[in-house]
Amino acid sequence: MNALSIPTWMVHVSSVVEWIAAIWFIWRFAEVSGESAWKALSFAMLPALVSAMCACTWHFFDNPTSLNWLVTTQAAMTVVGNCTLCAAAWWIWRARRAQESHD
Repeated sequence: MNALSIPTWMVHVSSVVEWIAAIWFIWRFAEVSGESAWKALSFAMLPALVSAMCACTWHFFDNPTSLNWLVTTQAAMTVVGNCTLCAAAWWIWRARRAQESHD
C-alpha cells in the first residue's frame, strides 16, 4: 500500500468510481431515451474498468513481481477497451443514421 502517495490513491480510486458512475449514467440514459444503442457503450466501457482495477490491485500490493501478470492484463484490457469503445461509438452512429433515415 506504500507504493503510491495518499493523493495518488485518491486520484486512482476516484477515477474508478467516476468510471463506474459513467457506466451507470450511460445505461440510464439509454433506458430513459429509448436509444438502446447506448447500452453498447456501457458494455464497451467494462474492459477499461477491468484495466483500472488491475492497476489499483497491483499498486495496493506494492507492485510485487509475482503480480506482474496484472500489468500485462491491464495493458491487454486497455487495448480491448479502446477497440470496444470504438465499436460502440460506431454502433451508436449507425443506429442514429438508421433512425434519421426512417424519420
